[in-house]
Amino acid sequence: MANERFITSELNAREENFEATLRPQVFADFPGQDRVKERLRIMVEASTNRGEALSHILLCGPPGLGKTTLANIIANARGSGIKSTSGPVIEKPGDLAGMLTGLNEGDILFIDEIHRLPIQIEEYLYSAMEDFVIDIMLEQGVGARSVRLNLPKFCLIGATTRQGKLSSPLRSRFTMTCRLDYYRVDELEKILTRSADVLNIAADTAGLHEIARRSRGTPRIANNLIRWVRDFAQVRRESIITGPVADQALTMLDIDKDGLDEMDNRIIEAILVKFRGRPVGLKSLAVAVGEEEGTIEDVYEPYLIQEGYLLRTPAGRVVTNKAEMRFGIKGIGGDVSEQPRQPELF
Repeated sequence: MANERFITSELNAREENFEATLRPQVFADFPGQDRVKERLRIMVEASTNRGEALSHILLCGPPGLGKTTLANIIANARGSGIKSTSGPVIEKPGDLAGMLTGLNEGDILFIDEIHRLPIQIEEYLYSAMEDFVIDIMLEQGVGARSVRLNLPKFCLIGATTRQGKLSSPLRSRFTMTCRLDYYRVDELEKILTRSADVLNIAADTAGLHEIARRSRGTPRIANNLIRWVRDFAQVRRESIITGPVADQALTMLDIDKDGLDEMDNRIIEAILVKFRGRPVGLKSLAVAVGEEEGTIEDVYEPYLIQEGYLLRTPAGRVVTNKAEMRFGIKGIGGDVSEQPRQPELF
């Protein structure tokens, strides 16, 4: 058992090192998200000129778009130290107090998945973010007393994939909220070009384009796929990743030319065939395709909606004409506008 834990720890460490190697360190090396980068540049430059700590920043958007990378770029641009953690890790007020008191003036505390903070921990953040103090309760019952700790002026950068899960009091304490969107194919090509250089992978423009357009608009997926295509090319004894090589490698993963994988297709097909094109609730859809509701809602639906294959309506999930044309199946249930508008029961 101890040996298994050691192996798992080693694998996780290698994966983190791989991610760190590919992450840009400055804004200039971070393709895409131009409007977000410009806002952050202005904030960093203004705080540097004033000699003050950065205001608190909330980064939100689907997973894999670069929220953690941006937090580190901000710290580098500001010349500040950064301490990183995640919401589920902070279980007690003492955990939070230890991290906050360990910061220096102007440092950054980065909390990933901040929407998963326990509510009692979240409440301690209110005074920390506004007044840079935190009150810790010592003991309980009759002898209970609180101790106020003064904190250095710091910047909290929160990252979340589910902004709506944050409470209003916490969300309102962030000065700037930046939403990251899916990347265009040309932006992903720039990311893959840099990754190929860092990993010493030989690939031509057609090969990188093939990977980019099947990466669901997500840099993390693109970087994972280029590693797989590299392995495929090596085993097949190809000296360079070309368009045909990338196509064969990704087809083996059941990723088609539109970037849809097996589960994407199962979701669309289930609505068209099993539910005859009629609106379907999330719970029923999850049962039909054998996947968890949260996974469908957070991982698969955003891209299907973004690409115009799926819609959420008050009656439930429905497919679009684009999805019907893709499968050559016309939903038997008729046009969605003709469906009765009743509350979704599942």
